[in-house]
Amino acid sequence: MSTIIELTIFPTDKGDSVSPYVARALKVIQNSGLPYELNPMGTCVEGEWDALMSVVHRCFEELREDCDRIYLMMKADYRKHRASGLRGKVISVQTRLAAVEPPDETA
Repeated sequence: MSTIIELTIFPTDKGDSVSPYVARALKVIQNSGLPYELNPMGTCVEGEWDALMSVVHRCFEELREDCDRIYLMMKADYRKHRASGLRGKVISVQTRLAAVEPPDETA
């Protein structure tokens, strides 16, 4: 797997709480079998490009059934030969964070 996307998708015509619609899109992602992580602002999914685009399309179609206006934002990070990037990227930053010295408060 070499691409990670962060997908944000929700209707803008269904009132203040759109979590039922987000849950429907997340079910599509779960059913894809691709690794994913839900976060407060979207969902990160890892896989091959074509599989990811298929999931995005299916999420859109799921909401289009009964939504007149849909907001969708996607960010993508491709890296050749990467595997387990969802966890690996986080672990890499956490490791470096632990090595950073705290600022000198006396200066």
